Amino acid sequence: MSTSPRRFPPLLAAVGGVAVLGLAVFGLRASRSSTPVPEAAVPAASAPSAGRTFTHGQGSTVVAEHPKQVVVFDLAALDTLDALGVDVQGVAGEYFPGQLAKYGDAKKYPRFGTLFEPDYEALSAARPDLIITGGRSSARYSKLKDIAPAIDQPTDDAHYLDTMTANTERLAAVFGREEKARALLADLRQSIEALKKTTATRGRGLVVLTTGGRMTAYGPGSRFGVLHEGFGIPAAAPALKASLHGEAIGSEFILETNPDWLFVIDRDAAIGEGGGAQRLLDNELVRQTAAWKQGQVVYLEPANTYLIGGGIQSVRRLMEQISDVYAQPRQPSAP
Repeated sequence: MSTSPRRFPPLLAAVGGVAVLGLAVFGLRASRSSTPVPEAAVPAASAPSAGRTFTHGQGSTVVAEHPKQVVVFDLAALDTLDALGVDVQGVAGEYFPGQLAKYGDAKKYPRFGTLFEPDYEALSAARPDLIITGGRSSARYSKLKDIAPAIDQPTDDAHYLDTMTANTERLAAVFGREEKARALLADLRQSIEALKKTTATRGRGLVVLTTGGRMTAYGPGSRFGVLHEGFGIPAAAPALKASLHGEAIGSEFILETNPDWLFVIDRDAAIGEGGGAQRLLDNELVRQTAAWKQGQVVYLEPANTYLIGGGIQSVRRLMEQISDVYAQPRQPSAP
């Protein structure tokens, strides 16, 4: 799961008066970035025939009331729609892991290209009411919006949970599922606050992604920085540069950093190429770290973390996995 953090304009004033949705802020520090924390899109007052206006990652769009023919080009958005109980008519791609497995049924959910290469001809023929982009497909938004009304679900790694909240509220408003969204978000926030009371006192953590025999590390404000800023795990390497692809490292860096917890994302396993993170990390240097000795090397659910990250179900599953490993008694590795 590669996207660049996207910056988008503040909420535009809608014509005719605006009823503002409450944003369930998770308390991330806005001082990390000069980019405004994203706000949930708000339907503008307008004639029923014109639909409602929603502000999103790449502008504002008039969306028909209760859109039925919806095509989704973002796994995180699909994950959130699934949690809200919204059915969709079409998707992009061929691989739908974990909680999205049902969308692998191509007869029930027709394909409209891939996340990177939409099938514009098929979309034009289908005449959808709404197209949803985000993450990997955001770069195709400008073409997709010429086919049908489209909204883009932005990403902002420096404000991960706030962005997820805004994206969830936006989709809930589009489909009239605001009450469901409020319940899901309130429950998630309560669970995260409980987790943070534990993580804050259990040592420092380092997030590492492996792929093709190589490793990169991620710190606060990065693509996987939610573990630190959202879930309260103290960073073992706080000076890591926040970037999409992380900083290239070797086992020497892991030993020098000596984290108490090592969180591993196996990209190869996430995209169905076998995976080799455990073999890569099982070496003389990593075995000397506190994380290895204390049995605190955690292999995060790869597809959920790498491919679907940013959807409300994905965030919950990640939070629950970390809660589970922190709740387990320590099992030191054999010397």
